[in-house]
Amino acid sequence: MRVLIACEFSGIVREAFKARGHDTMSCDLLPSELHGQHYEGNVRNIIRPDYWDMMIAFPPYTHLAVSGARWFKNKIWAQRAALGFVQYLMDAPIPKICIENPISIISTRIRKPDQIIQPWQFGHGETKATCLWLKGLSPLTPTHIVEGRTSRDHHCPPGPDRWKNRSRTLQGIANAMAEQWG
Repeated sequence: MRVLIACEFSGIVREAFKARGHDTMSCDLLPSELHGQHYEGNVRNIIRPDYWDMMIAFPPYTHLAVSGARWFKNKIWAQRAALGFVQYLMDAPIPKICIENPISIISTRIRKPDQIIQPWQFGHGETKATCLWLKGLSPLTPTHIVEGRTSRDHHCPPGPDRWKNRSRTLQGIANAMAEQWG
């Protein structure tokens, strides 16, 4: 299966699918942190009809996440652009699509998510409600429920890479996606 992992700089999800024998490519404006097939540029340049079998997309949540609601009044145009990008990804000519984002305005402006998952359902003792909007895919089944309910985001140390550290997909979730959808 040809799998596009859109808006992923880490390579974690790409490599989970690759390990299961899929032809995978990640795409992001940033270079990939892991060696592998990666397109550095705009995902719009590589989405084509009848090419990809599946896309898992992690669109930037800076202007969408409700955790930043206090700044929404100053982000009207940025939010419109971000929502337009999410809608573009949802409407892509690809049979199987997952859009991942934290609790956000996507739920009220486009549609409610098909599933909300937590890291602790996939072997990580942390909390971070993560929404999945699905097309042609079944909801993920938890693979390893663990104790511990530490907030992932609030314990990230401050610094210039904080946003990157908060946005990386955890290995247990990446493995579940590859095992269940691949």
